[in-house]
Amino acid sequence: MKIVFACLLFCLFTQGLLAQTEDRRYNKALADSLGADEYGMKMYILVLLKTGSNQTKDKAAIGKLFAGHMENINKLAANGKLVVAGPMEKNDKFYRGIFILNVKTAEEAGLLLKTDPAIAAKLLDAELYPWYGSAALPMYLKYHDIVELKKP
Repeated sequence: MKIVFACLLFCLFTQGLLAQTEDRRYNKALADSLGADEYGMKMYILVLLKTGSNQTKDKAAIGKLFAGHMENINKLAANGKLVVAGPMEKNDKFYRGIFILNVKTAEEAGLLLKTDPAIAAKLLDAELYPWYGSAALPMYLKYHDIVELKKP
């Protein structure tokens, strides 16, 4: 009888501990809308942008292509396909920047990258990698405008 009582107490105690580890803030509807798995994570495509093979020195052409690059970044972000973009400091690997694309496959990412004038003109090359990150990552974008004093 003591063993049964001890087992019952143990079960009640461990159930209480398990209940304490659940986060009561969990929002299933939001998690589902963001494509989150049970850990609140999902797959994205990480794009490393590198210096491309086009080594033109035509500043007007470069300026036009990079203006198109920025327009494309804004369009992809507005459509929910681009959740992170930014340049890198000069480095010996010739990495120029990163994108995190809100797509499931490298093929989908490749189609989006073809819409970027700087990539299409080979001023930039792209390396693609599957990346597992927080499903809530796209939510930060709505706050960017609030902290941005100047547009690039």
